[in-house]
Amino acid sequence: MNDPYRTLGAGYAERRRPDPRVAAIIEAALGDAHTVVNVGAGAGSYEPADRSVLAVEPSPVMIAQRPPGSAPVVRAVAERLPFADKRFDVGLAILTVHHWTDPARGLAELRRVSHRQVVLTWDHTVMSRFWLIADYLPEIAEAERELPEHDFIARHLAPARVADVPVPHDCSDGFLAAYWDRPHAYLDPAVRASISSLARLDPARVAEATQRLRADLDGGRWQERHGRAGAGAADVGYRLVTSPR
Repeated sequence: MNDPYRTLGAGYAERRRPDPRVAAIIEAALGDAHTVVNVGAGAGSYEPADRSVLAVEPSPVMIAQRPPGSAPVVRAVAERLPFADKRFDVGLAILTVHHWTDPARGLAELRRVSHRQVVLTWDHTVMSRFWLIADYLPEIAEAERELPEHDFIARHLAPARVADVPVPHDCSDGFLAAYWDRPHAYLDPAVRASISSLARLDPARVAEATQRLRADLDGGRWQERHGRAGAGAADVGYRLVTSPR
């Protein structure tokens, strides 16, 4: 079983800590579910503590970062879930479908083993306007153009609803656009290492882009273009796809 997270999984337990406001949106989508299968569970972010949860994760690197007391984990892939039909109330998938070898098959399996599905993903069009991508690393948008996003997932889980997931300015979960209001964070190699979209890029190209970002921050150009006043949240493209009962 190939494990890309041997190189992409650095620091997930430390940098990818669940944000309580995002968690509240996911919890609300779970509704009254008692049993949850978390597919592509990684280090266990957003696994509810008050329900019966079984995690599915293929990467030993990610499994090793799951905290003590987290849900039991089965090492398997989304495309071949080792469970009976409709075994779980909800199938959960958090920022993982784009990593699956065959997303359509994985979503079919998620649907097979659960009565309802809750999937966190993104809108490529909105995400590509995020300043880090638009101004500094357009290669991210190009590399991820063919990856499954909200409309692909919604079609495979139809009928499904798609809702915006605003990202707080001080989001504790270090996914790609979490630092939309804290640009200095992207200058930290440890932050970049825990974001797969950045970790996959040519290191020389990322170094050049972060040098430009540093210069723009030092010179005030970033603030002129993107500066925000006060706390809040922003729509940077994240979407929650949920299927009805």
